[in-house]
Amino acid sequence: MASSQHPWLQAYLQRIEQQQLPEVAASRGDLAPALLFQLFESQLQSRLLDLRSRLMQAKGQSFYTIGSSGHEANAAVAAALRPTDPAFLHYRSGAFFIQRSKQVEGQTPLYDMLLSFAASAEDPISGGRHKVLGSLALNIPPQTSTIASHLPKAVGTAFAIALSKRLQHQGSWPHDSIAYCSFGDASLNHSTTQGALNAACWAAFQQVPVPVLFVCEDNGLGISTPSPTGWVQQNLNNRPGLTYFHADGRDLAGTYQVAQQAAIYVRRYRKPAVLHLATVRLFGHAGSDAEVAYRKKERIADELELDPLLFSTAQILEQGWMNPTELSDWVQALDQRIERIAEQASSRPKLNSAAAVMASIAPDRPAQPLPALPDAALRQDLFAFDKHNQGKPQHLAKLLNWALHDLMAQYPEIVLCGEDIAKKGGVYNVTQHLVHAFGYNRVINTLLDEQSILGLAIGLAQQGFVAMPEIQFLAYVHNAEDQIRGEAATLPFFSNGQYHNGMVIRIAGLAYQKGFGGHFHNDNSFAVFRDIPGLILLCPSHGEDAALLLRQAVRLAHEQKRLVVFLEPIALYMTRDLLQPGDGLWLRDYPSPDTPLPALGEPAVFGDGKELCILSYGNGYYLSRQAELDLRAKGYALRLLDLRCLIPLQLDAILSAIGPCSKLLMVDECRRRGSVSEELMTLLHEAKPGQFQMERITGEDSFIPLGAAAYQVLPSKEQIIASIQRMLGSGANTEPQERRA
Repeated sequence: MASSQHPWLQAYLQRIEQQQLPEVAASRGDLAPALLFQLFESQLQSRLLDLRSRLMQAKGQSFYTIGSSGHEANAAVAAALRPTDPAFLHYRSGAFFIQRSKQVEGQTPLYDMLLSFAASAEDPISGGRHKVLGSLALNIPPQTSTIASHLPKAVGTAFAIALSKRLQHQGSWPHDSIAYCSFGDASLNHSTTQGALNAACWAAFQQVPVPVLFVCEDNGLGISTPSPTGWVQQNLNNRPGLTYFHADGRDLAGTYQVAQQAAIYVRRYRKPAVLHLATVRLFGHAGSDAEVAYRKKERIADELELDPLLFSTAQILEQGWMNPTELSDWVQALDQRIERIAEQASSRPKLNSAAAVMASIAPDRPAQPLPALPDAALRQDLFAFDKHNQGKPQHLAKLLNWALHDLMAQYPEIVLCGEDIAKKGGVYNVTQHLVHAFGYNRVINTLLDEQSILGLAIGLAQQGFVAMPEIQFLAYVHNAEDQIRGEAATLPFFSNGQYHNGMVIRIAGLAYQKGFGGHFHNDNSFAVFRDIPGLILLCPSHGEDAALLLRQAVRLAHEQKRLVVFLEPIALYMTRDLLQPGDGLWLRDYPSPDTPLPALGEPAVFGDGKELCILSYGNGYYLSRQAELDLRAKGYALRLLDLRCLIPLQLDAILSAIGPCSKLLMVDECRRRGSVSEELMTLLHEAKPGQFQMERITGEDSFIPLGAAAYQVLPSKEQIIASIQRMLGSGANTEPQERRA
């Protein structure tokens, strides 16, 4: 035998030749001989790829060896589905991937998977960025982690498919598709799994269509921790709205039949179901996992006898298509073919620069024609509910609401989702009246679960909608931040730009709420977003910018498929006045829908001071404007920048807006550690070392307490005034200044 054969393969071939295979038991189903052989081939190809990956790793040619050995029954599940059913796969789904490739012409799964193993830049899904199972042609969005984080978006995708039919929206997947999602038994215990299953059941309980098929591939282990006997069945078999199916992965025909039944049920009734598939894990969790450190050798040996490939092999020989020698020769020929392909794949180019690696984080996409603006008659009807306010300056919340009306009329694919956003209009009335204008299919009240809200948004985005989820308060995003960081943001990167999650996540946040709420309703830190590659964060401080920036956010999501966080300062929602009650200086006129948008990252500039410039955003900018009014009366001439785009900071635009000023004061309402002013100071120093005298005022490194104590840990107008007077000295600069809002 060839020296490059894996020891398991040598033992397997010996068992074939000596016919030491398990007895073929009665099956729960029948398989046509041709399909049986095709499924067996997919199983065997997946196994040989696993073994080849380990041999490649020993030579430094492969870098990720979590394999599918023992789980190859999922080939039968793939055969029971349509290739147009989007599939969110567990990482032990090699046989599923190979079998699905046989349903679509022109696929080369062995070469493609080996390119992925070798981290080649020619890997057709990730471009060498990760070993993932994914394909645009096969409708398999790639997953980089399957510790349950992909389940919420599978539920969201199922909902989006059903919604597409109701709205007659032609999305990525046909209206009769179902979403498929597989996961392991250990992942069943993850809160994300429980939340996703609950969300699907919650919807189904109310007769809301959610055509999703979950498959729990139960091998009894979470790395080294066993799942309690009977736990998976007990957990899955008693949920309202979720239909339970079970199959034994050793029985290929039975698995196919049960998977067919489950798929037919989900497709016909548009309700969720779960297939509990008994599997076995062979060769440890991954190539580096020494099972003998935590499992008895006898137990490991016993499980080798449960190998589904042995049972499939016995069935193939029983069919009489090949005798043991012919089968052995065929298996060896297949292994040698895979070895040759592996050598070729290992020699293909790798990513060789930071620019190449990063090219798919936010790929530049061609401009698209924007939908036509709503005409005057439509807008007159649309705003009839608020006609008494038309033409008058308004606060931020009101102008956001008007902008949402215009945007939803212009972009029929916009769908809003979140807690209380429909009839109630959101906690702060920002979404009021939208459900009356656009209906419950486009303004969706969700259950109270941020993971499910963001998962729904990801599913909507992948189905071609412009998703606009609302997170009720900034602190609540931490319950679900991995849906943004690990799922939405990574998808373009790990699919080489082929898949995307273009959306606008609206989040009410920041502090200064006059003592209301304490930490969870008065959170002043958005550091969680600052290290997510590709994410854009916009933050308006008044209503005019809120409308313009929201339009910009939607355009970025629609055209460039970007992930945008739109942070709305709660304390400024209803703010009307700047200094004195009734002065109305913080109200703004509503910009018409055809108003040109600012360039992304371009700060708004107020004042023409030539010595000192304040850089701020949100509440800090509001306080800075208060301070500027006080200081102007004393003869000071200042320049103020409202950054507006906080991620990414556009350094060239900021430097241009700073102009001749050499003294910079950053007013940052977030905490000193991890705040945007930290990054801004670093960027300015690196770009212009020694040119600026820089100081910053920030919040303290503290959570926000309740009541008036909140103002002890947040920047104040008085601090800003004191800092400016110290930086400029007592002599006021009385040069004239032109106001620029």
